[in-house]
Amino acid sequence: MSTTDPLFTTDFMQEMTRQIRAQDTYGMYDGKSPEQLLSPYVLTKEIRSTIPIVGDPDQATISRIQAFYNAIAILIEKECGKMAVPLVHLHHEGFGRVLITVGKLVALDRPLRDVHRFGFESFSKMKTEADKQLALATGIVGLYPEIAGL
Repeated sequence: MSTTDPLFTTDFMQEMTRQIRAQDTYGMYDGKSPEQLLSPYVLTKEIRSTIPIVGDPDQATISRIQAFYNAIAILIEKECGKMAVPLVHLHHEGFGRVLITVGKLVALDRPLRDVHRFGFESFSKMKTEADKQLALATGIVGLYPEIAGL
């Protein structure tokens, strides 16, 4: 199935789709559109209000977080030409940290809280957040290219 929304033709959304499909070892997502694959990332205010304030993340949520930051790392790599490595470290209670390193440089360092509620208001807000993180990380790599090259 294909999509008609031009948002899904952007590099980030295409990479997100690839990341989700890469996690599908049994072919359950074959034939699903990008909107269907990425729909768990959209948490409207109504959906978010049904999720408890305190909770432990399930494996599906952790996989979504990893796919999101893996996609950002791939795009950093694409822009910089140097390997970007994401590390997602989560405590079972739903907090932790994401690091993306390029060489010996930490290009992105994000604290994570309430990850059981990880999601975005819309696909466009998800892309906006990813673009913001990508710009921040590539800016840091641009400031310290010698460290990123180690």
